[in-house]
Amino acid sequence: MKIIITCICLFFAFGIKAQSQKADLIRIMVAPHSTDYQYEVGERADFDVTVYKYGKTVPNARIKYQIGPEQMQPEITSSTTLKNGTGKIEGIALDHPGFIRLQVSYEEDGKSYKNTATAGVAVDEIRSFTQEPADFDQFWKKALKDARKIELNPLYTRLPKKDTPSNLAYHIRFDHTGNSHIYGILMVPRKEGKFPAVLHVPGAGVRPYHGTDVEDEVISLQIGIHGIPVNLYDSSIYKDLKKGALYKYYWNRMDDRDAYYYKRVYTACVRAIDFIHTVDKFDGEHLAVTGGSQGGALTIVTAALDDRVDAIAAYYPALSDLEGFKNGRAGGWPRIYEPDFDFSGEKMKVTRYYDVVNFGRRLKAPGFYAYGFNDNVCPASSIAALLNAISSPKDVTVAYDAAHWMYPEVKAEGKKWLFNYIKVSGY
Repeated sequence: MKIIITCICLFFAFGIKAQSQKADLIRIMVAPHSTDYQYEVGERADFDVTVYKYGKTVPNARIKYQIGPEQMQPEITSSTTLKNGTGKIEGIALDHPGFIRLQVSYEEDGKSYKNTATAGVAVDEIRSFTQEPADFDQFWKKALKDARKIELNPLYTRLPKKDTPSNLAYHIRFDHTGNSHIYGILMVPRKEGKFPAVLHVPGAGVRPYHGTDVEDEVISLQIGIHGIPVNLYDSSIYKDLKKGALYKYYWNRMDDRDAYYYKRVYTACVRAIDFIHTVDKFDGEHLAVTGGSQGGALTIVTAALDDRVDAIAAYYPALSDLEGFKNGRAGGWPRIYEPDFDFSGEKMKVTRYYDVVNFGRRLKAPGFYAYGFNDNVCPASSIAALLNAISSPKDVTVAYDAAHWMYPEVKAEGKKWLFNYIKVSGY
């Protein structure tokens, strides 16, 4: 009887762990026909499509599709029937390096199901349209000099509810330009000794922060960029500001290079490095920066402006190759030159001081980079143009079917790479 009960218990325990994956009733699997997701200039990019229901192909599946250059007007809009639920769709060719995107939809019982696939065309040959201001270096040298005229005056507030068995948590504040502040969450190892440090710079938006790397033996600083406390967890202030004063902050004062919103942000990230150097347990030597999207951009900017950064991990960086849309190719977030927007020539000149490509050209720190061909926010074209402008050592992982997100396995890979570089214990 004991043996039978044990077997039953094991059966149910295994069943809990081995459940089938959750997904939509209808799954559309779509990918470039090419085994490496890439084609040559002038070569037609074809795609494989299969429609599944309950794990089996759907016979006579009627699909609609569009094909065109990434995030541009489609060149083909059509439909076809997949007799056995699977088939190949003939695409288009590009006469220049870039990306070709297929969007597929299938409807059943009044509900539409969609998926996207993107093929690269001579990706390593994609070049940025971003021009470089003659006084770019002088501009940022002066900006940092002016920012450092203000003392940090760091203020620590304990957050005991955020403590972990490994680390102590603090809400921190330091002074910045224009009588403003920068706030963040700092995690410091409980153990005695000196430790490496990592700065986490934020993606776009207005939100609170909870700290990160909370169980690692590393000093971790996660900052916000808007000059508001980041520990008001039950407050509506973030939602109110997002819909009010900070609505589309990334376009704020774009016509003035000295007043554009990101000037304060870029210099704040370097001042965050200055702050880390005041933390008692920092070893003063091993320091990294990481972030995704807007944070991926800020990661590269910070390391380009401050040679104390030893290594970076940047995921799908934004603010890159911003003039792409003006030149017939998808440009980087915040997509300021899309046809629907009317931006002056002066604004175009200002963005060149902030385009991450111009920082990437100056980057010396080694980096881990990851992005997806299907990114619907930071176009793959803009990211490839940036990566091809970076000459410092780089380890690039492409999650071909990822959009504006990244697989946990890839993020774990990036963290391991980064923490190993700055000698965090356990990595």
